[in-house]
Amino acid sequence: MATDAGEVVAWLDDREMLAWRGFIETVHDLLRALEGDLAADALTLGDYQVLVYLSEAIGPMRMSDLAALLQLTPSGLTRRLDGLVGTGDVERVPDERDGRVMKARLTQAGRHRLATVAPHHVASVRARFLAPMADADIDAVGRAFMAMRGALPGDPPARFLRLAASAADADQVV
Repeated sequence: MATDAGEVVAWLDDREMLAWRGFIETVHDLLRALEGDLAADALTLGDYQVLVYLSEAIGPMRMSDLAALLQLTPSGLTRRLDGLVGTGDVERVPDERDGRVMKARLTQAGRHRLATVAPHHVASVRARFLAPMADADIDAVGRAFMAMRGALPGDPPARFLRLAASAADADQVV
C-alpha cells in the first residue's frame, strides 16, 4: 500500500491486527458497560469524571481548565455542568480576582454523591476492565497507554504522569 506522498506502508500483521481490532472493537462496548453501571446511580461516565476532577482540585476549578481535562468545548462543558448544577452536585462561582471568569466547585452534596457512587464504579472497573486480565497484562496495558499518550500531540495531563511515575516506583520496590 502507498500513501498519497508515495510512501510504502506495510499492512498490519496478524499480531498488530489483533491488538488494533481488539481495542477498536472492545472500547465502545466497555465504555457502554461502564456507563450502564453508572446509570444505576443516575450518572454518566462524563458526569463522574467531572465529580472526580473537581474533588481532586484545590478550590474551584476554572471552566477552561476543566474543559481541557475533559476534552470538551466550552459549550460542551456548559451542557455537561448544567445537569450536575441542576442536581446540586456542582455549583458555578465567579473567580474572586476576575468576576468575568467562572469556576466550577463541587458542593457538599456532590462530595457525598461521589463518595456513595465511587465504590460501585470502582467495582465496575475492576469487574469489567481489570478482572479479565492477569497482573502482567495490567502492567502491559498501563505501559502501552503511556507510550500511546507520549506519541499523541499535546501534553499529557499532570495526573496521568503522576500515576505513571507512581506505577514505575511500585515496580522498583523489591
